[in-house]
Amino acid sequence: MFFRQPASLPERIGFLLVPRFSLIGFAAWIDPLRSANRMSGRTLYSWHIVSKDGQPVTASSGVPVMPEASIDNAPPLDAVVVLAGLDGHSYDEKPVFAWLRKLARQGVEIGASSLGPYVLAKAGLLDGYRCTVHWENIAGFAEAFPDLDVTAEIFEIDRDRFTCSGGIAALDMMLHLIAAQHGAALAAQVSDQFIHDRIRDRHDRQRMALPARLGVRHPKLVAVVQRMERSLEEPVSRAKLAREVGLSTRQLERLFRKYLGCTPTRHYLELRLEHARRLLLQTDMSVLAVALACGFVSASHFSKCFRELFGRTPRAERGMAA
Repeated sequence: MFFRQPASLPERIGFLLVPRFSLIGFAAWIDPLRSANRMSGRTLYSWHIVSKDGQPVTASSGVPVMPEASIDNAPPLDAVVVLAGLDGHSYDEKPVFAWLRKLARQGVEIGASSLGPYVLAKAGLLDGYRCTVHWENIAGFAEAFPDLDVTAEIFEIDRDRFTCSGGIAALDMMLHLIAAQHGAALAAQVSDQFIHDRIRDRHDRQRMALPARLGVRHPKLVAVVQRMERSLEEPVSRAKLAREVGLSTRQLERLFRKYLGCTPTRHYLELRLEHARRLLLQTDMSVLAVALACGFVSASHFSKCFRELFGRTPRAERGMAA
């Protein structure tokens, strides 16, 4: 597995860049390795940047990164990480899939970050493995690959596969790697270098806790919104939501207006439409299927509500991403 003791030093980790990858995720993977080398006074890790054709790859921020090799002349590697971002779900480069499968057959450990798991899944490299992906894409990823074991953890390590939700979660994953291979003291030193006061476990949440996201700590309001987020496909009535937290519907209305500036019905509708927008952008589901998956009884009603919130139809939304 990826956290094994390396057979020799340095451990050689390759990073395959997919267009529009995340720069923060890129840095969060590599900088802990650089810092581990510096703190230990030894070359524990080397890293090698690869692209499909050896040409520069532009990050989602518009910054180009120059790789050192193409997939055809990459150096020997012990592990390879696919770094993808906004367009990872639509990446479809068969030569890259074949290269990754070849490395896997050779015993190279394969990982991915953010939307990189889409690339591994399309290459058939996550079959039978536990994996994770960025929280915004979990529903779409599970829809696209229904047979995979997809979790909401910040990172997953399953034998010779490792996946990370993205962003600074890669820093936590690399700190666990450093601790497993070279001791907790070194990992703590590296963490301190990045003003990172706690090394998160894989079970930590990907997202901020709901009270922090809402900016509200009223327990009954938080409980109702949590219930809404769990019931997007089959919406719960306003009366039932109120009853579940011991309020009248009038009290629930007042609570939402006071803290969130809208009605419960409006907040629930916007949650469902935001979920629908993610499914439209991340899956090939029909507009009707998306509508039903988000609790709408017809495509026409869904399209009307969607247009009112986002200013365009569901079909136009999907066309903008093409």
